[in-house]
Amino acid sequence: MRYQQYKFKFYMDARHAIYIGGKLGEVHPHTWEIVLHVVKGKENFEPFHILEKAVEEFLEPFQNNYLNDIKPFDILNPTIENVCLYFKEKLQEILNAMGWIFLMIEMSETPGRTYVISMLDEQEMEQNQTVQTLTDLILDEIKHIGE
Repeated sequence: MRYQQYKFKFYMDARHAIYIGGKLGEVHPHTWEIVLHVVKGKENFEPFHILEKAVEEFLEPFQNNYLNDIKPFDILNPTIENVCLYFKEKLQEILNAMGWIFLMIEMSETPGRTYVISMLDEQEMEQNQTVQTLTDLILDEIKHIGE
């Protein structure tokens, strides 16, 4: 087996209110489901409870609280997209430092609605941009050779 991929699920109870058209909506609660897709970055045994504890410690300040009162959501509209993006950035730092490769985060505020950020898509976009930049440089050089 080349790699071992895992999916971890976490739950967070938190309230929020979002701005729509410049007006703050009604405060409402959610049980947020946060699903992390990761790959072991090391060959040796990894105690899962260490990863789980680190993620739970990150989530603790948000647990059973009003997101709009907690940084960065005291300034940033706490939509599912913004919450997921912020969590992705912070959890990626935590997981990478622990030797895990973070592939994807899924965040749901209801069972029927999930927002997904795939780091594989981001890496593919970066690679495509690099290929495009190199192609542009080569084409520029070819143009100059004929001059």
